[in-house]
Amino acid sequence: MRTHAAVPPSHSAGTPRGVDTPWIVGRVTAPSPRLRLFCLPQAGGSAGSFAPWRLTPPDDIELATVELPGRGVRAGEPVPDTLEELADAVLDGIAGEFDLPYALFGHSFGALLGYEIAVRAVRRGLPAPRALLVSASRAPHTPVPKRISDRDDEKLLAWLEGFGGFPPDLREYPAYLRYALRTVRGDLALTEAYRSPGPVPVGCPLHVFGGAQDPLVGRAELERWRSCASAGFTLQLLPGGHDYLFTGAPTVLDAVTAVLG
Repeated sequence: MRTHAAVPPSHSAGTPRGVDTPWIVGRVTAPSPRLRLFCLPQAGGSAGSFAPWRLTPPDDIELATVELPGRGVRAGEPVPDTLEELADAVLDGIAGEFDLPYALFGHSFGALLGYEIAVRAVRRGLPAPRALLVSASRAPHTPVPKRISDRDDEKLLAWLEGFGGFPPDLREYPAYLRYALRTVRGDLALTEAYRSPGPVPVGCPLHVFGGAQDPLVGRAELERWRSCASAGFTLQLLPGGHDYLFTGAPTVLDAVTAVLG
């Protein structure tokens, strides 16, 4: 059984802008940022998943790319047993950085995680995000279409390769492939076990993005996020499939920057 990773929260008073923390790796800031955007990766992803965004960061938005336990530089750390516990851990780790207005962006697995973080921040009486941006994910109160995490490695890999989730040449590195599949499988299991008891409003503008050719999450599924909105809702489909965040990174970042004003 996996256990909760006890990591102390970061505190902005002792963390100069542009400096990494256990939870934020590869931070990119601006001279006078007006907003801090916490970026939450897809299943099996890490802070490095947002590396293309770091090449052309927004002029006035800090990119705070979140490093979750069990991957990247934190590969040796245990992962919480549920998505809700993971959301609590992330919130503990980043709440000290709410001195600046902030927003949350999550792709696929990261979208559900971002939703839970936003809801929990309000419940704790912490500053609410200025916006929640979710990408390529079912809504939190809707059922999981089918279980994937219990497939064997070959079938899981074939499923991932089918929509661009893994590059085909990863098969040439069997040791890393086993590690990557283990991480993806663990994250998928968290999402498959997760379902919000209802469409709890997030209390901030909700912006939904998806790939126009995504075979996994279509427009109808994305529309169901509307039930979680109480302060404004937008939905945009951008060119690409489920991996549109990576195949069209500059376009996605432009769209994200635009909705953040």
